[in-house]
Amino acid sequence: MCGIVGLFLKDKSLEPRLGELLTSMLITMTDRGPDSAGIAIYGGETQGRTKMTVQSDTPDVAFDGLDKALEKALGGSVSMRVKSTHAVLDIPAGTAANVRMLLTEMDRGIRMMSRGDSLEIYKEVGLPKDVAAQFDVSNMAGTHGIGHTRMATESAVTTMGAHPFNTGDDQCLVHNGSLSNHNSLRRKLRRDGIHIETENDTEVGAAYLTWQMQNGATLGDALKNSLDDLDGFFTFVVGTKDGFGVVRDPIACKPAVMAETDQYVAFGSEYRALVDLPGIETARVWEPEPATVYFWSHNPTSPTSAKAA
Repeated sequence: MCGIVGLFLKDKSLEPRLGELLTSMLITMTDRGPDSAGIAIYGGETQGRTKMTVQSDTPDVAFDGLDKALEKALGGSVSMRVKSTHAVLDIPAGTAANVRMLLTEMDRGIRMMSRGDSLEIYKEVGLPKDVAAQFDVSNMAGTHGIGHTRMATESAVTTMGAHPFNTGDDQCLVHNGSLSNHNSLRRKLRRDGIHIETENDTEVGAAYLTWQMQNGATLGDALKNSLDDLDGFFTFVVGTKDGFGVVRDPIACKPAVMAETDQYVAFGSEYRALVDLPGIETARVWEPEPATVYFWSHNPTSPTSAKAA
């Protein structure tokens, strides 16, 4: 079944509350997916630097001296911020591929959750309230974010099987539904050099969008193309460095609701996920149409909001 939430802030005064608002929204969706939960937060970009969020089941051992070991191997400065089973590595821009290779060679049982200039992903097995508390998500600031609570249908209940999935720089995806052609598409994407970690169908959806955007498509184009290339039923919410997009398959059997005010755009699998947002009583509220792409961007060269059929 699964529950999805998303929040795109227009009003900078709300940015210190992003984690708090997303956490409340996600906890409300707990009964839609009690297996695992995750949240992606966008914010805190530093010029010339990249963030890589990593995870380990044995963080005391895996993260011990990791920053210094990477710094020595890379020949550039590396800092590390540990949050429970996750750590955020601050590394020189352009070194993410090298760091991934080094982590594999170190054989410390470290897995990558996300990479990008502004993206951090925290996810684990457990209820949303427990996962959010584990990583102190309520105190995180940012410009936009998405979250997911999972009821597993396509793969095992594991940290790596939890959403969001990150398959490209600053790009991630959460999904409610099921993709029927994910096995054949996974093989094709891997042949084209797209890194896919799991057998989860949602990661294939994320990888597909990454592949499209690496080949010149905009986020809007990639989401539109997914309607032709992905078989099954799905509601996608995808985050990028600048904003987020929403698309539902042509049948649109998975629930979704959106709300927009002068302060934010919000998404929830059900309206109850939105009821505690500031000013919701005066928001424009609607159900996203089937086979229609919606996207919003902080990029000043792009429209603040748009809809593409």
